[in-house]
Amino acid sequence: MNRIYKYIMLTAVLLGPLTGCDNDELVELNINPTQANELDWRFLLTTGMVQSAENRYINGRVNLNLASGLIQQMATHQVGGERGAGDKYYYHLDSFNGFHWYVSRDSHKTLGEVIRRTSPGMPDEGMINTHHVAQVLFAYNMQIMTDLYGNVAYSEYQKGLDGIFYPKYDSQQSIYMDMLAKVQAAANAIGTGTDDLTDADVIFEGDLTKWKRFANSLLLRMAMRISNVDAATAQQYAEAAIAGGVMQSNDDLAFLTHDDGPSIWFNQNGISRAMNPSDWGALNMLSKTLVDWLQANNDPRLEVWAVRGLWDGPWLTDPADQIGMPNGMDIEMLEDYTGQPFDRENQFSRINPELLDNADPWIFQTYAEVELLRAEVALKGWNNSGPGSLGSAEAHYNAGVGASMLQWGIFNPTKVVTQAEVDAYLAANPFDGSEEMLHTQYWAANFLGQWYEAYSNWRRTGYPVLTPVNYPGNYSSGQIFRRLEYDINEVATNSENLQSGGTMPDDVMTRVWWDVN
Repeated sequence: MNRIYKYIMLTAVLLGPLTGCDNDELVELNINPTQANELDWRFLLTTGMVQSAENRYINGRVNLNLASGLIQQMATHQVGGERGAGDKYYYHLDSFNGFHWYVSRDSHKTLGEVIRRTSPGMPDEGMINTHHVAQVLFAYNMQIMTDLYGNVAYSEYQKGLDGIFYPKYDSQQSIYMDMLAKVQAAANAIGTGTDDLTDADVIFEGDLTKWKRFANSLLLRMAMRISNVDAATAQQYAEAAIAGGVMQSNDDLAFLTHDDGPSIWFNQNGISRAMNPSDWGALNMLSKTLVDWLQANNDPRLEVWAVRGLWDGPWLTDPADQIGMPNGMDIEMLEDYTGQPFDRENQFSRINPELLDNADPWIFQTYAEVELLRAEVALKGWNNSGPGSLGSAEAHYNAGVGASMLQWGIFNPTKVVTQAEVDAYLAANPFDGSEEMLHTQYWAANFLGQWYEAYSNWRRTGYPVLTPVNYPGNYSSGQIFRRLEYDINEVATNSENLQSGGTMPDDVMTRVWWDVN
C-alpha cells in the first residue's frame, strides 16, 4: 500500500506544473520538430518499386538457382545446397521459402500499406494514380507468388491492422479472378487522378501512359496464364488488355535502373550481385540446352549474352566458341563428359559480365513478351485488334523476336543486335505457326532475371521440350518441379489455414490450378 501511495504522490508532483498550461502548448510538446508528421505515400511507393525488383537473397536462391536451372537456361556443377537446387532438383530450405519470406516482409507490406491508405474512404483516397500503380506492382509480385506456390494467403493477406494474424489461404482460381479485375481497373483508372508521380516514379518517371500500357500488358500475361483452364475468361481479359493498349515498342519496356549505392541490400541488381565472384559468387554457367538452341538457329543474342573465360577476362566471344554446361552433372560427371580435368570458367560459357553490373536494370516485363503473347492470341483466333495491332500471328511473332534481340542496349550500349541481324534471322527461321516454335521463343525472350516467367510458361505450355535430369538422391524422382513447397514458418504457425487452402499434398509435383498441360 505504501508503494502505491508513493507512486500516486510522485505522479501528482510531476503533473503539478502542467495543470496551468494551455492545451495548445501540450500539443506542441508532442510534435517532434526533427521528423515528418505527414507521409507522402508516393515516396513509400518508390520503396515498393525498388523492393519489387527484389535483392540478392531472392534473386540468388530462387530466381537464379531454382527457376533458371529448372527451365535449363543455367547450369552448375554444384550438388545440394542453394546453388544446385534447380539444376539437380534438390530441396533447399532458403530457396523454397525465400520468395514468400522476403516479398511478404518487404514489397507486399510496403505496397499493401500504400493501397490501404489511398483506398476509398481513407484519408488519402484522392491519390488515384498512386493507388492503382501500387495495385499493379502488388499484382505483379502476387502472380509470381501464387504461380510458385499455388493457393496462398490473399483475401486476408496483410490484414494485421484488422487483427488477422493468421490469414486463410485462397484458391488460386479465386486469386486470379480478383487480380484480373483489379489490374484491369488499375489500367482504366491510371491517369485519371491529379497526383503526379514524377519525383517518386523510378520505373517510368511519371509517364502514366506507360503505366497504363504496363498494366494492360500484365493483364495480358495473367489472362494467358489461365487460358488452358478458363478459356472464356482468358479471352475476355486478353482482348480487353489489347483494346486498352499494351506496350507498343521497346520504349515501353518496364524496368527499374539500379545504382551502385548507397545500400548494398536495397538498390543494387540482385542477379548481378549473386553472379559476381567478389560478392555471392554463384557458380552458374549457361546451360547446354540454351547454348545449343541458340547456335543451331544462328541466333545473334548468343554474342550478346555469352562469353567463355574468367570473370575478368580474357574472353572468347565468338558464338562458335560458346559451350553450354549440361544440367544435372557434378565435377566427376563433367570430367567424364569433357574427357579433361574440370576447368569450369574456361570450359563452359557464362553470362557476359558486361550485363551484370550492380547498376544494371531489373526488367519487370518486356515488349517482346507482349508481342509473343499477342501471337498466341492470334493463333487462338481471338480478337487481336487494338492500338498498334499488326493483325496476324506471324507479324506479332516477328515483332516479339525482334524486340527481344534489340532490347539489350539498356544493359550495355555496346551489346546490341542490329536490325539487319534481326531481319536475317527471321528470314532464315520463318514462323511455322506452331505453339512449340512460339513458346520456345517466349522461353528465350525471358532470359536473365525473368526466369520465373519462363518457368511458369513452360509449365503452362510444355515448351520448350526439356529433358529432365535424374541426379542421384534428387527430390522429385527425376522430374522438373511443378511448384515449390510452402514456407516452413507457415507450415509451423498457420498450418490449419494452409491445409484448408486445398493445395495438398504439399510437394513439388502437385500442380497448381492452371497447370493442366
